[in-house]
Amino acid sequence: MSSFVVFFILSLFSLFPLSLSQPKGILIDCGATTDTVIEGRRWRSDANFVSGGTPKALEVTVLDPTLSTVRSFPNDLNRKFCYTVRVYRGARYMVRTTYFYGGINGRDSPPVFDQMVDGTLWSVVNTTSDYANGMSSYYEGVFLAQGSTMSVCIGASSYTDSDPFISALEFVIFDDSLYNSTDFKNFGLHLVERTSFGYAGSVIRYPDDKFDRFWEPLGKENHTLATSRNISVSGFWNVPPLKIFETGLTTGQTEPLELNWPLVSLPDAKYYIALYFADTINSSSANSRVFNISINGVTYYRDLNVTPAGVVVFATQWPLSGFTRITLTPSHNSNSGPLINGGEIFEVLPLGGRTLTRDVIALVQFKDSLENPPLDWNGDPCLPRQYSWTGITCSEGPRIRVLTLNLTGMSLSGTLSPGIANMTALNSILLGNNRLSGTIPDLSSLKRLERLHLEDNQFSGEIPSSLGDIASLRELFLQNNNLTGDIPSSLKGKTGLDLRVSGNSLSSPPPS
Repeated sequence: MSSFVVFFILSLFSLFPLSLSQPKGILIDCGATTDTVIEGRRWRSDANFVSGGTPKALEVTVLDPTLSTVRSFPNDLNRKFCYTVRVYRGARYMVRTTYFYGGINGRDSPPVFDQMVDGTLWSVVNTTSDYANGMSSYYEGVFLAQGSTMSVCIGASSYTDSDPFISALEFVIFDDSLYNSTDFKNFGLHLVERTSFGYAGSVIRYPDDKFDRFWEPLGKENHTLATSRNISVSGFWNVPPLKIFETGLTTGQTEPLELNWPLVSLPDAKYYIALYFADTINSSSANSRVFNISINGVTYYRDLNVTPAGVVVFATQWPLSGFTRITLTPSHNSNSGPLINGGEIFEVLPLGGRTLTRDVIALVQFKDSLENPPLDWNGDPCLPRQYSWTGITCSEGPRIRVLTLNLTGMSLSGTLSPGIANMTALNSILLGNNRLSGTIPDLSSLKRLERLHLEDNQFSGEIPSSLGDIASLRELFLQNNNLTGDIPSSLKGKTGLDLRVSGNSLSSPPPS
């Protein structure tokens, strides 16, 4: 086992009693115009969570009301459109996105596009196969709220030339005990499969699962014996629902149990794997269920003794690639065949990082000072890098700063927020040819600023003398505004400065 694999075995215990209380969080019905209550749970209209896109109603009949509307977004390459939700900083959230195309773009096949959480590229959304079979698609991840808000963004890409969309979005708070061996400050979990083995009914979810996680029935490729039984467990690590222990897969006393699971080919990555077991027979010298577990021929756990008390075996970063085979082989001292009840597998997703908070706050203040900010100014400004905000250029490395702000000629109206002065890594502010008004704020804290272009706007008041304190400033374009007063002495004759102030109402003539 490699050094990056952490392995645990935990017995079932009652620290986590099951509850029938509703999952805590926010449910968003994308494209809906009003809030609705479905099966006792409130689904909110998405209007207050997103600023772009167009709500649309499907023309096909659906059984799930949340699938009857979508929000569609422009197919603008490498632009993202984000839902932003207030969350509890430090809490762990299950984030689930649901998609049902319904022919909303007038084409036979749905679009393929990207989805992201904060600054992390979460996954590619490809619902083509499910939609061809008349089904919706869902994606689920577990992420830490590292601020007071979380954003889930949809990004148009070059995969297809059709408008991306989303049907539903859920944020559910998890107990701190769930998946707590994961370093959520540096990683997220992207669900691959969650399975109730030996089960043939409909998807197990709330109220059986208190967090409304989806437990899918076993795939058809595994032809092993299913057993139904009564089980009396009271709680479990990761809190799986009791219902998954009512069925299981098993074999004869001396036969190994082989599972092709998960049913999809996996990309080369690290995976969180949790396998759940509970027996109906008390172990004794006459009755024992002991077996070894291997994954693709590599030992996962030796001599696992399964009792009615139950046990979960999990690894936090197990390397996998391609199709996976799990083998449960009876130990020599076992007189019962191997048994398995449930399993979860997540891809361990390295987080993409975050733009420095002070830069984010400053940009949000500037956005709020604009009457018509760019539509994609939501989510993380710099990350993922291929989806940075319009007009933003950012630094490399672990400390992500905004380096340039270029919104030239975008017909922006509003004012220039003084908070811009807190973006101390800026080397260029290029806001020419807009309709910005108000006074020019004190920008003397921007010690790296080389270019300040505010020409062809409607700025008024005097030119701040503090601009002369910026030693690095090489271009100051202020022409064609409504500025008054004198040109500050700190700017007159400043060595190496290209100063342009014509087209204002200044008391002194502009320098030649």
